Amino acid sequence: MRKVLISLARMGWVRAALIIGGLTTAGVAVATAQGPAAPAGVQKVRFGGDRNETRVVIDLDRAAVGKLLSDGMKDQRLVMALPNVVVSGDLQGSGQGLVKRWVIDEAAGGARLRLDLADKAEVRRRFLLPPGDGATAYRYVIDLKAVGGAVSAAPQTLPRVTQASTPIKAAPLRLKKVIVIDAGHGGKDPGSLGANVHEKEVTLAAAKALKDRLERSGRYQVVLTRETDTFVPLESRVQIARRADADLFISLHADSGPDASTRGASVYTLSDKGADRVGLVLEKDDWLMKANMPGRDRAVSQILLDLSQRATKNRSAAFAQLLLANVGQETALLRRSHRDAGFIVLLAPDIPAVLLEMGFITNPDDEAFLTTKSSRKRMVDAVADSIEAYFTPQLRKS
Repeated sequence: MRKVLISLARMGWVRAALIIGGLTTAGVAVATAQGPAAPAGVQKVRFGGDRNETRVVIDLDRAAVGKLLSDGMKDQRLVMALPNVVVSGDLQGSGQGLVKRWVIDEAAGGARLRLDLADKAEVRRRFLLPPGDGATAYRYVIDLKAVGGAVSAAPQTLPRVTQASTPIKAAPLRLKKVIVIDAGHGGKDPGSLGANVHEKEVTLAAAKALKDRLERSGRYQVVLTRETDTFVPLESRVQIARRADADLFISLHADSGPDASTRGASVYTLSDKGADRVGLVLEKDDWLMKANMPGRDRAVSQILLDLSQRATKNRSAAFAQLLLANVGQETALLRRSHRDAGFIVLLAPDIPAVLLEMGFITNPDDEAFLTTKSSRKRMVDAVADSIEAYFTPQLRKS
């Protein structure tokens, strides 16, 4: 058995050595784009609440994005586009609370949701929840609140899954989730240059705003890899996350390209080739694994590393889908918006990690979106909502 483990470990290290030879000195692998996502299918539509507050839950078999076309304030008919969602024939039924009836039918490039409202109402929140806490479906949630003169009614029981997304006040003895936010570039490394600003300025402003938003909830401990215009080496950023015992790592960036018309956000998670690179890093100084595997046989450590990485990659991918669904409601996404790469900042084998390209700084519209305080807040809120949704089932159990 020992010979088998050693052989497997050596195979991993040799593969990593071959790959590392073709990488840049900055430690960035060539990114590869994943193919177009398969369309999501609607499983069912559920309701909870009363005539003051109503929650609509759309169960889906895949992650999806919603775009509000009409808020219903004028004609009491709320209309939402569901791109890349398929339905076989019209789905419809009676609603509950503020919703009299609902219909989901086919529309160009996806599906369309129509809600006939019983009273004037506003959309308070929209977000996506991943499978978890006993639920096997993705859940797109729409929270409605009556506007002026709503009829009071006895509260009705909410669906169990929707209760999971209700904001939860921190209990006195509950540990906070640790979020590490990495503002890309900094100091002598300015990143990409837009018409009016460097990437390092955009990422730092967004990182600080996200930190403020998360800390206001009282449920998170937030660590920034840099708080000023300073240069932080790539490996040091991962070390910061591991020393903080992070539950999630988010690296913020702004993309660039030769064509000023190219725009849209995208999210990177660790590629298979990038995962192989960890083995070579361990060969050098064990900076990733010293805290977790002291005194273990090297071959056994490699096998355990592979298992840990596989679980972490799955968690990273789940968060990436949430992030794209929420960010896509506020700004344009690249056609292939979920990509993978071997970026060093994604290498920690035991911390779910994503790199978010918030848009193209070389595109006038994206640059304006990221440098205007009000629109940047929308981006930050979308990221924060994704974090809330990702950790909600865990917070309920803690």
